[in-house]
Amino acid sequence: MAVNIPGIVAIVVFYLLILAVGMWAGRRGKKDEGSTESENAMLAGRNIGTFTGLLTLTATWVGGGYINGTAEVIFNPTQGAVWCQGPIGSSLGLIIGGLFFAKKFRSQGYVTMLDPFQQRYGRRMGGLLVIPELLGDIFWGAGILAALGASLSVVLDMDLLVCVLISAAIAIFYTLFGGLYSVVYTDVIQLFCIFIGTWLCVPFAFTNPNVSSITSTQLTRFLYTPVNTPVNATLNITGNSTLNMSTSDIINITTFQVTNATGWFGVWDNRRVGIWIDYFLLLTLGGIPWQAYFQRVLAAKSTNNIRAISVSSGFLCMVMAIPSFLIGAIGASTDWQNTAYGRDPAVEGNSNLILPLILQYLTPTWVSFFGLGAVSAAVMSSADSCILAASSVFAKNVYKEVFRQKASETEIVWVMRFSIFAVGAMSTAMAVTVKTIYGLWYLCSDMVYVILFPQLICVIYLKFTNTYGSLGGFLLGMLLRFGGGEELLFLPAVIKYPFYDDSTGTQYFPFRSFAMLCSFVYIIVISLITKLIFEGGKVPLRFDVFYCFHEDPNEDRETEQKDVEVDLLENGSSVSRVVNKFKGGEKSEAEAML
Repeated sequence: MAVNIPGIVAIVVFYLLILAVGMWAGRRGKKDEGSTESENAMLAGRNIGTFTGLLTLTATWVGGGYINGTAEVIFNPTQGAVWCQGPIGSSLGLIIGGLFFAKKFRSQGYVTMLDPFQQRYGRRMGGLLVIPELLGDIFWGAGILAALGASLSVVLDMDLLVCVLISAAIAIFYTLFGGLYSVVYTDVIQLFCIFIGTWLCVPFAFTNPNVSSITSTQLTRFLYTPVNTPVNATLNITGNSTLNMSTSDIINITTFQVTNATGWFGVWDNRRVGIWIDYFLLLTLGGIPWQAYFQRVLAAKSTNNIRAISVSSGFLCMVMAIPSFLIGAIGASTDWQNTAYGRDPAVEGNSNLILPLILQYLTPTWVSFFGLGAVSAAVMSSADSCILAASSVFAKNVYKEVFRQKASETEIVWVMRFSIFAVGAMSTAMAVTVKTIYGLWYLCSDMVYVILFPQLICVIYLKFTNTYGSLGGFLLGMLLRFGGGEELLFLPAVIKYPFYDDSTGTQYFPFRSFAMLCSFVYIIVISLITKLIFEGGKVPLRFDVFYCFHEDPNEDRETEQKDVEVDLLENGSSVSRVVNKFKGGEKSEAEAML
């Protein structure tokens, strides 16, 4: 197939539109003098309104992995709808995050998700908790850039490396230029592109003559396996009345062996119920403690409506998954051997490409361009978010809090800009070189779920927890998680949980959730024990090595001036002001605010 010139032109126009919006938003943001320089870059001056906040939060979750992955799982004959947990899990995560965490974070005026951890457990322990979040964002960005490259290479017949480099360069450039302002406003444009592009493709794919009714393939479908059959062929060549000759040869004729397979609804396996529960909880609860989520929460104008924004975005995410769900079902209902593609993607191992394949072979050319724009928009809306999230956490919680406590605002912003370029470059390099990016991302999602989620509950709701409990919970969670084995890292199962299958090495027990719960309980128990023995005088305070119960004599005791934006309600409006927060002070939050 030749390079698709009209498709390239369409993508160039789309990318120029996104770049123009990003540059405009960056210039608009620089005019806002109401916040510090770092808050302007990381949190858009805490000036994101309700409608914009709703769209950007939704666009962050409705990314390339979301729409491509949903279609892939529905189409894959080994999975199906019963295993399509991503849309529901992600949506419930946004709802739970909005109900229980969003308002508490926003009201305290944090700058990043890791701020409360470092304030409670210390700079170094907070820096340790940065690791799973930072790696998760890098791998997330790499995975979705790789997905975009694969989609563009299918439809445009361009080299994957070129597709990834161009897409990453644009996302990095406008994020570097405008920070969260650029990311948020490009998210708005991208979400509309996703909605229009995916829904536009559905009716054309439905009415393609090679597609049967999806109701007929709900429970059973056909797989078409190519079979090459050698056939003797005789070719007669007649030039004139004096020349008449024939030649015989062996040629291969491709036919298809038709077999029955599970339909797009999938089949429930009672033996795998523990695995289903484990991944559902991972997608739901493990989707909360991410900087990309809390960055938008903390960027809201006030605490008044942040809870409603997060909950509403959860429901909107469910709606955005519907066209991808239908596209996956359409793919399972297609006679692929009769299309120009000529083979079954499920048999060829190309289930992950089902969405771009349907765009290319089941819809008109002009429709496929809109659909391809939707895929590109979905990927870029997530790529820029994870790049900015990782760079913000590194600049604020690693560089400033661990290494340079007295760094200026300008210095932090420049470190963040360098980090944007570095994170983007690392994600891009992994996208074109590493073949198991999604596996690495899932592994980091495991770490976020097992380690960060119990820590998040404790730091927000259990004020008595301390560094001893946090560090112990971190180590125990890691031990129980990786003790269960990890195929990606070639780690055998040292801990064989109940229902372990020795023949396949499969853990049917929900051991990730078990590790998360054990980590949570351990944090509570150890925190209470250390509180009892130190405050009760049973152990001298000189053994309080983390200084949880007495002051560190080597710590700078000067009053730290920290910009903490506090929302006060006056006649229904939000008023922001800066308060001084004294380190180690005994004042209550209410006293500090007043």
